[in-house]
Amino acid sequence: MPNQYETVFIVTPILTDDKLKETIKKYVDILKNDKAEIVDEIDWGLRKTAYPIQKKNNGYYYIIEYKAEPEVIANFETLLNRDEDILRFLTFKLDKYAIKYYVKRRQERKTEKKDTEEKKDVEEKKEAEPVKSE
Repeated sequence: MPNQYETVFIVTPILTDDKLKETIKKYVDILKNDKAEIVDEIDWGLRKTAYPIQKKNNGYYYIIEYKAEPEVIANFETLLNRDEDILRFLTFKLDKYAIKYYVKRRQERKTEKKDTEEKKDVEEKKEAEPVKSE
């Protein structure tokens, strides 16, 4: 039975947007090819690191939550370790309490996203209405 894992990795900030997306997609595809089920992906974006890593103070953070067999993790971490564009990574196995928390967090993110979209729609409708002058 597959376990549920989360991997957080920091990509070097000097990559172009296209190269960054390509790097992230490469690792998601590696997991999919190893028969891992991607549960969630979170793009934290460019953030300041707590301390310099390879003389860089910023990094692009990305989180992948997935279900996979334990053998997949060793291969995945080896590939992350060999890639010069990956500054740091951390993989950990989620226990039942963490899984419940992440399910709740995903639902809250969906609700926030839906609320934000509704607010944008309301604002767009207000802007589209002609101004009535007396």
